Amino acid sequence: MLLLEGIKIKKYFGDRLILEVEDFKIYATDRIGIVGANGVGKTTLLKILCQEIKPDEGVINLLGSLSYITQLQEPKVKEISKELASKFGVKSQYEETMSGGEKTRFKLAQALTSHSHLLCGDEPTSNLDLEGIALLESSLEKFKGGLLLVSHDRHLLNRVCNKILEVKDGKIKIYHGNYDDYLLQMKLEEERAQFQYHQYIKEKTRLEEALEETKGKSKKIKKTPKRMGNSEARLHKMGNQKAKANFDKVAKGIKSRIEQLEVKEKPKEQVSIKLDLQAGDKLYSKVLVQGEKVNKAFGDRIIFNDAAFTIVNGKKIALVGPNGCGKTTLLKMIIEEETSIKRAKGAKIGYFSQDIKNLDMKKSLLINLLETSIYNETFVRILLSRMLFTKEDLNKKVHLLSGGERVKASLLKILLQDFNLLILDEPTNYLDIKSLEVIEETLKEYDRSLLFVSHDRKLIESVANQIMTIDHQKIKVFNGGYQEFLKTKNKQLDFNKKELQEELLISQNKLSEILGKLSLPDKKGNLEALDQEYHRLIQKINQLKSMIE
Repeated sequence: MLLLEGIKIKKYFGDRLILEVEDFKIYATDRIGIVGANGVGKTTLLKILCQEIKPDEGVINLLGSLSYITQLQEPKVKEISKELASKFGVKSQYEETMSGGEKTRFKLAQALTSHSHLLCGDEPTSNLDLEGIALLESSLEKFKGGLLLVSHDRHLLNRVCNKILEVKDGKIKIYHGNYDDYLLQMKLEEERAQFQYHQYIKEKTRLEEALEETKGKSKKIKKTPKRMGNSEARLHKMGNQKAKANFDKVAKGIKSRIEQLEVKEKPKEQVSIKLDLQAGDKLYSKVLVQGEKVNKAFGDRIIFNDAAFTIVNGKKIALVGPNGCGKTTLLKMIIEEETSIKRAKGAKIGYFSQDIKNLDMKKSLLINLLETSIYNETFVRILLSRMLFTKEDLNKKVHLLSGGERVKASLLKILLQDFNLLILDEPTNYLDIKSLEVIEETLKEYDRSLLFVSHDRKLIESVANQIMTIDHQKIKVFNGGYQEFLKTKNKQLDFNKKELQEELLISQNKLSEILGKLSLPDKKGNLEALDQEYHRLIQKINQLKSMIE
C-alpha cells in the first residue's frame, strides 16, 4: 500500500537549491531512517514530506493518515489513557512544566496509539534516558505501519529500519537494509570508487604514453635530402608525408580517446586518528578519584545518601541511569572536588559540558584548538576534516559557526589537551552520525582514563569497559562492558520477576479465599474487614501484574 509520494520536489534557501528529490515513495512496509551530516536538510526534507512546510516546487501526495513527532511542537492531543501514561511513565495530561524527557515520552505515547498509517519522527530519542529509548525501540518494533525517522541513534536504526535514506549534496539516495547494511554498502561503494579511479589513472597513463610515443615517431621522419633529384625527392616527400599523416592521425585518435575517458575523481582517503600522548605524561596512581560517604540533596530531594565509588586509572567508565538520578550532579561534584571526593595528586581533568565556555568566540576555529593542543597542526587539521569541518570553516570566527559546530569544536578542544582524565557529559548530543562515529573511534583509541555520560548505546558498547550506575541514592560500578552489564541486569530482573510471579499467585489464592468467605450464606466473620481486604488484594494484584509486564 502506497502511503506517501513526493514528485519533483525542490526547496531553495534564497537562490541556493538545498534539496532536489525527483521521485520518492513510502509504502506501508517501509521503515526508513534518514541520515546525513548536520545542515544537509534532513529535517527540512521530513517537514516537506509531512506537509509541515511547502516545497518551492513539486507535489506531495499523502494517501494515508500521518503522525508527526518533533521536539519543538506541542502534541495535538493533550490527554492519553491512564494505562498508556503508566506504560510510558508520564502523567495522562500534558503539562508545560513536564521535563524534556517527559514531554517526549508523552508525544511518543500519543503518536504510537493514534492508529496512523505513517509515523514520522525528528530525533525521537532526544531527551530520553536509556530506559526511555529502549521503550521507544520496542514500541516502534511493534508499530504496524510505515516509519520515517531522522535519527543519529545507530542502535535504533539497526533495530527498526529496513531502509536508510541518505541526504547528501541536496540529493537523496536509498539503501536497503538497516544502518549496518548501509555502512557495508557505503564501504563497497568506496572500494568500487577506489578501483575505478585506479583503472582510470592506469588507462589515462597508458594512452598518454602512447600519444607521446606516436608524436615522437612523427617528429623523427626525415626531411628530403638537399642533393636528391627532383623526381626522387618528390617520391621521398610523398612517402614521408603519408607516414607523418598516419602518425598524426593515430595521435589525434589517442588524444580523442583521452578526452572521452570518463573522469574519476580521487576518493577521499580516511586517515586513522589516535590520541596517543607521550608515555612520560601518564599518571601512574592506581586510583584517580575516590568518593566516600558522598551525600547530596536539593531541598527535600535526596540524590546521594552515604554513597561511595572509585575511579581506577586507565578505565573507561560509562555513567548510566534514568533522567534526574544525579549523573550530571556527580560529575560536577568530582570537578569541584567536594569534601567527600578525593583526587589523585597530578590528576588533570578535562570536563566537557554543553555550555561550550572553553571557546573564544572572537577567535577562529583553528586558533581556538591550536592554542591549547598538545598535537601538531597537521593532526589538528586532520581531526577537524574528519569531523566534517571544511577548509573555509577553519578560519571562521567561532561566533559564526552553527550551534552543532560549536559543540564539536568545544569537545575537540578538550580532547586535544594535556589531560589524564576526561569527564564528558553527553559528548555526542547534536552530532551527526559521521561525526559521532569519529568521536567513538577517537575515544576507543584514547589511552587515558575516561568517565562519560551518554544515552548512545552504540558509543557505550564500543568504548566503556566499566559501567557506573546510580540506584536508590547509591553509586555502583560494574566491572565489564555494556552487554555484560545488561545480561547481569536481565538475570536479576528475571529472578525478581519469578519472585513477583510467586507473590502474585499467593495473592490470587488469598483473593479466592476472601471471595469464598464473602459468598457464604451466613456471611460469618467481619464483612467490613473482608471487604477491605478484598479491595487491598485487588490493588496489589494489579500492581504486581504491572511490575511483571
